[in-house]
Amino acid sequence: MADRIKQDLFQAIADPTRRAILALVALQALTPNAMAEKFDMSRQAVSKHIKVLQECELIKAEQSGREIYYHFNPKKMKEFDQWLDQFRKSWETRFNQLDTVLSTLKKQKK
Repeated sequence: MADRIKQDLFQAIADPTRRAILALVALQALTPNAMAEKFDMSRQAVSKHIKVLQECELIKAEQSGREIYYHFNPKKMKEFDQWLDQFRKSWETRFNQLDTVLSTLKKQKK
């Protein structure tokens, strides 16, 4: 089950529209109509993106009167960050090695 959740999470954030929706709701809770106004697509299309993000628990719905507001769920994004962390150390090491090589080459040209 955990693999399915991770797969869904990665699939969800792979889509540029869903990443844009996440960026919007990270700033403030929004209704589906408010989100749809930010995109050149129908409310129905935005609702499909919202459904994927909600199923992956990247956003949470909260009823307020007649409106439903969607909030960013930073705890779920932490799961993605932890997965990335295993690669981050490797990238940092490689970038530091590249910096050393470039610095050495620059000194040799002088």
